[in-house]
Amino acid sequence: MSDMITNPVLPGFHPDPSICRVGEDYYLVCSSFEYFPGVPIFHSTDLLTWTQIGNVLDRPSQLPLAGAASSGGIYAPTLRYHDGRFHLIVTNASPGQGNLLVTATDPAGPWSEPVMLPGVPGIDPDLAWDEDGACWCTVAGVSQIRLDPATGQTLGEPRRLWSGTPGAKAPEAPHLYRIGEYWYLLIAEGGTERGHGVSIARGPAPSGPFEPCPANPILTHRSTDDPVQNTGHADLVQAPDGSWWMVLLGVRPGGGTPGWHVLGRETFLAPVTWADDGWPVVGELTSGAPTMPAPGRDDFDDSQLAPQWLSIRERLDGDCTTGERPGWLTLRARGASLDDPDVVFLGRRQQHLSCRIRTLADAADGVGGLAVRLDERHHYEIEASAGQVRVIARIGPLRTVVATAAVPAGPVVLGIDVIANTEIQDPRTGPDTVVLGIQGQDREFAALAELDGRYLSTEVAGGFTGRVIGAYAASGAVRFDYIDYIDYIGDIGDIDHID
Repeated sequence: MSDMITNPVLPGFHPDPSICRVGEDYYLVCSSFEYFPGVPIFHSTDLLTWTQIGNVLDRPSQLPLAGAASSGGIYAPTLRYHDGRFHLIVTNASPGQGNLLVTATDPAGPWSEPVMLPGVPGIDPDLAWDEDGACWCTVAGVSQIRLDPATGQTLGEPRRLWSGTPGAKAPEAPHLYRIGEYWYLLIAEGGTERGHGVSIARGPAPSGPFEPCPANPILTHRSTDDPVQNTGHADLVQAPDGSWWMVLLGVRPGGGTPGWHVLGRETFLAPVTWADDGWPVVGELTSGAPTMPAPGRDDFDDSQLAPQWLSIRERLDGDCTTGERPGWLTLRARGASLDDPDVVFLGRRQQHLSCRIRTLADAADGVGGLAVRLDERHHYEIEASAGQVRVIARIGPLRTVVATAAVPAGPVVLGIDVIANTEIQDPRTGPDTVVLGIQGQDREFAALAELDGRYLSTEVAGGFTGRVIGAYAASGAVRFDYIDYIDYIGDIGDIDHID
């Protein structure tokens, strides 16, 4: 099957993958940070094609994100199946929160209310059960403590295990497995930037002592020119046929030097074999255009929003509804702009290096529009109000209106084209161009602004997330008939311009 892999298998902002198999079915979860609902969960039968079946944390009681900073919130879940139930352990890095555990018999939900884990320190918690039924929780650092998953009570004190390669920073993302005669401890190290890697150790018991693999790191792309970088934060799974596989995160930097990744950390798949000495060997991490289809068009005809739609920190029924005007999404403003942590926003991950997004917006009763967001300090938007549209750019401390245009009264089609730069003429060339404009009754798209995409990248903004594109309300009520997202390959010169 390895020759059939087209990576990433989950394109776009899907970091920190964790996977488990039950029978013929695979289930995978990712981090979601400050977005609600949290922890998207996917299903596959072949490891190649994944369908989102829900979100693990989909109720405010499970996911309090008040006060969470951008790139705060939900970090690094671990998904496991034990004794007839799915268990998910994760960190909520919001004020007053911490590590928590939820369970379900059906991975599509509903999931339980959280069991809080005040005795589990740190981030990136993992769960493993030994032959006697004892549950071991291992966290970044790397340390370990016994845990009663039903009550959240910890037994004993945390003890240090193994911290990876001497001198390598940020030993994190531990996963513990019993494979054959050994317990294997898989970790990430080197930081989740260009130095990221995967290392492994093994020992006779869950608590060790652990012997490091002589070939560590068993996977890294540091100091290479591979198109996939920042490889790490991995998890292992065995297929029904006995083969082994690794899911991991990576990024695809674009443009000149130093390269900018804009989609966030994505989920990749690599084959794993076992050497005669019992150590895993990670196969080639193939790359290419992902086969996952574009999200497509949502006409908002259903009373419930599809699971891929994200809000920022919370989603209140009165702020975001498809019931007020049938077939339309209505957003009611709380925050005054995308600079505000309380802005009412509904978006989906950008999953393709080039894409085209359109929406029909009715701003007769408010102000709002279509935006590309990385965080509160890095976003581009095209905003409609009665009789006018304008393009706004926020880059760090700078916020400016880039362009304006008069439009006829009534709903207006707003558009964003993201166009990857495939030919680098200058080492300072950015990764892509973000084009914001309007579509007239003749269906021709007229660009109002063409903005450098590097300023909506992790290398500029920092943090752990990727771009999310969607609708927002800055004042009053704004209604959207549809949002259409398609994979798009084009040339910037094909776009008509407004004077």
